[in-house]
Amino acid sequence: MSTTIDAIESPVAAPLAETHVPTLTYADVRAALLARKEIALVDVREEDPYAQAHPLWAANLPLSRLELEAWSRIPRRDTLIVLYGVHDGVDLAPRAAAKLAELGYTRVYLLEGGLDGWRAAGGEVFQDVNVPSKSFGEYVEAHRHTPSLSAQEVKALLDAKRDVVIVDARRYEEFQTMSIPTATSVPGAELVLRIRELAPDPSTQVIVNCAGRTRSIIGTQSLVNAGIPNPVAALRNGTIGWLLADQVLDHGASRRHPQDVSAETRAQAQADARAVAERANVPRIALADVAKLEAPDRTLYKLDVRTPEEYAAGHLPGFASAPGGQLVQETDHTAAVRGARIVLADDDGVRADMSASWLAQMGWEVYVVDPVDASERSVTGTWQTPAPQPPAVRTVDARALAGWLEAGDTAVIDVTRSANYVARHIPGAWFAVRSDLPAALARIPAARRYVLTCGSSQLARFAAADLAKLTQAEVWVLDGGTAAWVAAGLPVEAGETRLASDRIDRYRRPYEGTSAPRTAMQAYLDWEFGLVEQLRRDGTHGFRVI
Repeated sequence: MSTTIDAIESPVAAPLAETHVPTLTYADVRAALLARKEIALVDVREEDPYAQAHPLWAANLPLSRLELEAWSRIPRRDTLIVLYGVHDGVDLAPRAAAKLAELGYTRVYLLEGGLDGWRAAGGEVFQDVNVPSKSFGEYVEAHRHTPSLSAQEVKALLDAKRDVVIVDARRYEEFQTMSIPTATSVPGAELVLRIRELAPDPSTQVIVNCAGRTRSIIGTQSLVNAGIPNPVAALRNGTIGWLLADQVLDHGASRRHPQDVSAETRAQAQADARAVAERANVPRIALADVAKLEAPDRTLYKLDVRTPEEYAAGHLPGFASAPGGQLVQETDHTAAVRGARIVLADDDGVRADMSASWLAQMGWEVYVVDPVDASERSVTGTWQTPAPQPPAVRTVDARALAGWLEAGDTAVIDVTRSANYVARHIPGAWFAVRSDLPAALARIPAARRYVLTCGSSQLARFAAADLAKLTQAEVWVLDGGTAAWVAAGLPVEAGETRLASDRIDRYRRPYEGTSAPRTAMQAYLDWEFGLVEQLRRDGTHGFRVI
């Protein structure tokens, strides 16, 4: 049954059944996007098939992790949600719709015809991940002609020992994997706040780099927009361009930005950042007024854009951790509801304004919290993602499981992320993608009992209910997950030892690691160069540039 756009304001009254879910068409979804109505277009496949082809504003929320991610990424239960996702001939969307209904969502639809229907109706499809942010970066460069230097030009400056400061706008962990020689880690949101401490002489050439293009473009343009007096340029094509130019990268570098800045530097950065935010029409809001943005019919994401360490030391109640540079780079992951409101907070009057200026240009309704007394940041620790209570399951402790395995009548199924499984797992354990359990079970030798595990046992507890429907054997969960096994001093193994599912849960980025093929790196750059034209054909982006 197809529902017209005129009907989507009314909630679905009855709980959704897997066999009967209303649909919306490509035209309905496009109309909602163009009208700036709140909508969550959700691809429920795993990340790798999602990355092969999806609409611009489709958020990847895999069926296998719905319970763990839905409430944080789609906070309002009556949000308009449109699902699709066929993998290996199996339509995962009806199962996802039923699960979302169990989680309390009342306006869940299927995309009529799925991704094939989107294509057939003339909808544009995009490759890779974080496409809204990456295409926005290309849009910015095309309109602002962001200055850049080639790898050869930067190498010549270094060889000549010119006055150059290279800042790497990625996460520190990425920087440590590979970096440009002499570079310092300064994640994107930190640049305007800290650059004057690294390059106090206004004649010093500042060069911003990332793995590919987006974060170096946005980082460079941030410094330009803020009026930094130094000459600034992006390293054209980032570490990819550096490798393609046959230059050598550092590995394991530990140079980080200064943790403190002078009062003079802070005051100047605050003035610069507020001026940029005002040009982007970003309003400030008192903390006491934030609650007014949480209207019954509006989604609000409350985000702290400081570093994870600062966040853990103390943050505002109800605010999630979303370091600013990565927020701009991965907006679709944090805010799955297009058309939602976003409010940002920091403690310096710089990072939130700069991050908000970019989100506003990407078409988001965004606010910045006015400065508050430090006592208001009364919550400590890491962000606890909201999730439902897992179902009751039978559990076994690590020592008892070790005995079962020795007896030879038990199979362990690990539903953690494949990268975690490869890093370490219980000897003999099988890796399986939770949404692929029906097919995975056929590849695992029959056993008297199955024990599910993951890192902490949280996801395994949800997966146990799925597995119990597929087998007459006993189904148990390892209490505390693989972490408890390790804590008990029991052995682990590593590698792709037993894959009952393909490693489709994560798309390997062409710029990831140090061994990506040159052809893949060049193809990635070529893809990025074509994004502006794809945006034009799609027509729903809503981007603007100040």
